[in-house]
Parts: sequence; C-alpha cells; structure tokens
Amino acid sequence: MNFTHIQPKDYQRYKPFFENQQYDLCVYSLPSIIAWSNEAYQPLGAVKDNFLIIMVRFSNNSSRNHLILPISPTGEYNPRELFDLTNEAGIKTICHIPESYLTRHTLFEIEKFFLIFEQPDYYDYIYLTEDLAFLKGNKYSKKRNLINQFKRNYLVEDRVKIEPITPNVVDECLEFLDEWCLERNCDAGGKEDDLRCEKIAAINTLQNILLLEVKGLLLRVDKVLMAFGIAAHLTDQMGTLQYEKAFARVKGLYQYFDSQCAKRLFKNYKYINKESDMGVEGIQKAKKSYYPIMTSKSYKFLAK
Repeated sequence: MNFTHIQPKDYQRYKPFFENQQYDLCVYSLPSIIAWSNEAYQPLGAVKDNFLIIMVRFSNNSSRNHLILPISPTGEYNPRELFDLTNEAGIKTICHIPESYLTRHTLFEIEKFFLIFEQPDYYDYIYLTEDLAFLKGNKYSKKRNLINQFKRNYLVEDRVKIEPITPNVVDECLEFLDEWCLERNCDAGGKEDDLRCEKIAAINTLQNILLLEVKGLLLRVDKVLMAFGIAAHLTDQMGTLQYEKAFARVKGLYQYFDSQCAKRLFKNYKYINKESDMGVEGIQKAKKSYYPIMTSKSYKFLAK
C-alpha cells in the first residue's frame, strides 16, 4: 500500500472522504489529522476503493505505528476487512476506534480477529453546546460567579474585545501561545510528549487557518491578546474545540472565553467535543468540572 505524508496542501483532496463522517472521536476531524504532524510522528494516507486509509508513523518507535478506522462517505470496514487491511498495510494495531463501532459489530465477530483494549487517556469529553454557552443550573454556579467577576473587572470599562482569527493576527497568536506554554510548562516533556505535540499542532493549524477551513476566536484585554480558541467540524451535529488557551492569571477569563466560544463557534452544532485529557490529571479535572453529558470511549484493536 502506497502511503504518503498528509500535509495541509492535501486538505481539499481528502475532504470528500469526510462527508457524512459519523465517528465522534476528535481524531476523525481532517484538520486535526493534518495538524498533528511533527518530528516525532506523521499522518500518512492511502486511497483504496473509495476509502481513505490513515496510518500514524512514529519516527523513533515503529512499535507504536497504527492505523485508524478507514474513512469513507459510503460505508465502513467490517472486522474481517479490518483484519485483512492490517495484513496488507503491515500494521497490526488499529487505534481510536469509537464505541459505536463495537455496537454495530458484535464482540463475537470482532474477537475472531482482534484483541480489544480500552484507551482511557483518549476518551473524548462531549458537552451540549447549550450547557457551555449559558451555564444554567446550580452545578455551574461557580463558573457563573467567576464570569461575573471578570465582567465587573473588565467588561464594564469596555476593556475586552473579541474577534475572529484571521491570517493577519496569526503571528500574535503564535506569540501568545509561546507565553501560554511558559505559564503551563508544556515544553518540558520529550519530543513525543502529548502537550508539546499539541502545541505544534496548534501552530500548524494557525499557520494554515484558511486552508484547513477551521474557525478561530481570540480575546484581547486592554488590546493585549489573552485567549484564543479554534473549532473544527466533526459530524453533522458535533464540532470539536481543537484548542482553547487562556492565561490562568486573569481570574474568570477562561470561563468567560469558554462560554463565548460555545456561543460563537458552535451555534450550528448541538454538541461540542472538547477532546481527551491525554491522561493529564489537571486537564481531566478541568474538563469534568464542566459536566460532560458523556465521554466517547476509544478502543484499540490488536490483530491476532
């Protein structure tokens, strides 16, 4: 199978495969697939019988190489076809398989060909857009209190400006991202560290924001960029909040900006996928504090 590196210039070529895409895990967003490419690993693609076959290749650890489910607007591979694909591609592992696939195909059928493992670090958090936009109810009272503090301190004096991310502000966003990463120490890990790789993915997305057809929002306080968020299409009812960064030192900023992102970036979606916590305790706590309506489980198949 002839796999080639998927790059931003390939977006329009591969976009048709994602029409009517049904998988609710964030890895099945084409902008995400393209952006998560760096020196540690690269997404590779090959077209086979109206399916896009995607492999992730790790440069220094080939044992982590894996496929994800083939993507097509017309159907999906059954377990036997997946097994044949692993043999053809020479890759025994398929990662990021949503729970819905296991529901459509019986465990008896899948276990003929694969060992099944859960991937809890890559469970996605799913929210109702309405919940995050308006934060109604007692469970969100602390969030609303923080937002009200932010409004009193900044909005009453008209110090806040929110605007879309366009190519002419990308350099500012990149400078903000560097400063945000210093605050969060996200460059501390090795080159395969998930937080460091997320930073590179955010850079790739910002530098190709028009090409990848994502929507971005930024917030300034006193003309200084303090937060940005980027959203992408996932399914007909769900968008994914790929990146959301805000300085922790400004009280209530994150809560206010998160609500604005829900209102402005996801008004055409019923659900928001806020992606996984990557096994990071602090991220997990923050995502759970917004009361997801569900977590979308991720599974790994290992061919027998």
